[in-house]
Amino acid sequence: MTDAPTPTLPHCPPAYPPTGASATLKQFKEDFVVTELPLQPPSGAGEHLWLEVEKNGANTAFVAQQLAAAAGVKDWDVGYAGLKDRYALTRQGFSLYFPKGEAPDLTQLQHPEFRVLSQSRHLKKLRPGDLQGNRFRIVLRDVMGDRGAIEANLQAVAAQGVPNYFGPQRFGFEGGNVEQGRAMLAREIRVRNPKKKGLYLSAVRSFGFNEVLALRIQQRLWGQTLPGDMLDAAGLPTGPLWGRGRVTSTDRAQALEHAVAERHASLCDGLEHAGLEQERRSLVARPADLAWEWPQADQLVLSFFLPAGTYATSVLAEILRAVEPQRQAENEPPAVE
Repeated sequence: MTDAPTPTLPHCPPAYPPTGASATLKQFKEDFVVTELPLQPPSGAGEHLWLEVEKNGANTAFVAQQLAAAAGVKDWDVGYAGLKDRYALTRQGFSLYFPKGEAPDLTQLQHPEFRVLSQSRHLKKLRPGDLQGNRFRIVLRDVMGDRGAIEANLQAVAAQGVPNYFGPQRFGFEGGNVEQGRAMLAREIRVRNPKKKGLYLSAVRSFGFNEVLALRIQQRLWGQTLPGDMLDAAGLPTGPLWGRGRVTSTDRAQALEHAVAERHASLCDGLEHAGLEQERRSLVARPADLAWEWPQADQLVLSFFLPAGTYATSVLAEILRAVEPQRQAENEPPAVE
């Protein structure tokens, strides 16, 4: 069967009725505050320096490079648990491999776009995904629309969660990472850089997952557990991250997942031959401690916690259309994870 054309960006239909509302997102960096919650505090001893960093206007990779240079270590000796927004006020952890000698006091480092709040030692490097999740405080300005409809959807989100879509930053500018991944799997291009290869494979996998979730919502199956669904530890249905082996769902859930796999047969086959193992991801993301207030008639402030790997964009998309001011370079899509 021939694959359907891969869209520029995956279509992600909402779970709840559109409110028709809109707002400005991140008019100021302080309007988007993200605090990373680590899995554990540093032990105080070990070969790695663990830093808590507050950044304001810098992306995570840039800060990692600056920390490496300041400490005199290689870029690959710097670790972090996740990427954070550039145009935001964020706090996150970094680690630096510094096994011998007296470590420099990086809390004294002066930079206009970030500062090191604390420094300690730990046994292990900080790796992607090594976090409980992120706490968000988001100020939405110039809100236009029906407040009642907005609050109805907020209450639904608090009760039932949101579709656990991978956010647009996973796919690159205008979905370019998906197209590059498709070309790589089809052997139309060769990608030697292992980081880029991993990025493209992740984008293709994420695209397939989003397609499964979108199809369930299009078929009005949101909030339902289907016969044959594989459930996560919280008892919520999961969707496939394609790789080697068969999907573990059965019955009606498996039929739906197979329908997507057939539509994108070469992508799924390519992921299997790329050596990735079949995995599952929850179809539902449940923000914890969701609260909101209206400091002004046209200003809405949201606060909530999301576990690692879930996206704040999925919460915002169920409430209103959030638009950022035009300020970012074309090759740097917004990140809201």
